[in-house]
Amino acid sequence: MRIFVTGASGWIGSALVPELIGAGHQVLGLARSDASAKAVANLSAEVLRGDMNDPAVLRAGVLDSDGVIHLAFEHSVGQVAGAQSDAKAIETFIGSLAGSGKPLVISGATIAVPGHIATERDELIAQGPIAARIRNMQTALAALAQDIRSSVVMLPRSVHGQGEHHGFVPQLITRARARGVSGYIGDGASRWPAVHVKDAARLYRLAVEQAPAEEFGGMLVPLLSTDMPASSTITQELLGWQPTHPGLIEDIEQGHYFI
Repeated sequence: MRIFVTGASGWIGSALVPELIGAGHQVLGLARSDASAKAVANLSAEVLRGDMNDPAVLRAGVLDSDGVIHLAFEHSVGQVAGAQSDAKAIETFIGSLAGSGKPLVISGATIAVPGHIATERDELIAQGPIAARIRNMQTALAALAQDIRSSVVMLPRSVHGQGEHHGFVPQLITRARARGVSGYIGDGASRWPAVHVKDAARLYRLAVEQAPAEEFGGMLVPLLSTDMPASSTITQELLGWQPTHPGLIEDIEQGHYFI
């Protein structure tokens, strides 16, 4: 397949592109800057210059591909504005893919379900601080009615691995170094699911290759003060996805976060 990837030069994208190419796919990566274009080209992908806020560029990428994996999100503008930009991009993808039967895989934030082990079958309810992003997930999944093989990969707050510099774990380490102490809430027993970036990349590949229109939770994003266990059993059974890379604690213990 020839797959159009937004966010191809980002943290997950830089793991996903080699994963796709290694599986025999061609990749068309969106790049909005010279630096991003160079990074995408260095991953052996073809570059499409442009911005995710330009519908014409996104349509061109869709028309020149057999499927779409949408990773890009403007975190720098905040959740609300970022979700608005994301919604427009998703609408463009749906309008361009309608009637094609092609896959559309978008990224989502998993939902905390107090007192319950969250699964991929939990209902998406647009509420809380990420309500706008949840609505975007609902929009993408509803595209099934327009003959689009749409699915959502829902990621935890921590997508970890060697080379992570700006994610949640590096932020916590930087803060602890600056203050000389690392704190925790309550008795520190709250569970915090996470996924290795290479395992996440493989899940995206499996989703674009074979996933029916579904929501793939994989892991959970909990509030730090709340114990929120999650199960990825459904995803593993449906796609044959089995995380094989180090877990979060083992990854931190390897020491690369502290170099």
